[in-house]
Amino acid sequence: MEYKVLIKLYVPEIEESYEMYIPINKYIGEISELLCKLVNDLSKVYPIKKNACLCNRYSGIIYDKNNTIRQTDIRNGTELVLF
Repeated sequence: MEYKVLIKLYVPEIEESYEMYIPINKYIGEISELLCKLVNDLSKVYPIKKNACLCNRYSGIIYDKNNTIRQTDIRNGTELVLF
């Protein structure tokens, strides 16, 4: 698992949180779309959004969709918000 990081994802619209591994070589935009689909499949309530953003839960940093996970401060244990 050296090419993945364990994150905690919080989705405020449905008040749920999930722990998952995400690959560090993918772009934030790709990861956001995949996370939307995953949350939709798990919750059956969350709508799939094409413009979803990832934000650091504690620092408030909104991540640029053109950066890879490796280029950000996202590491094991980072808590993110999907909105």
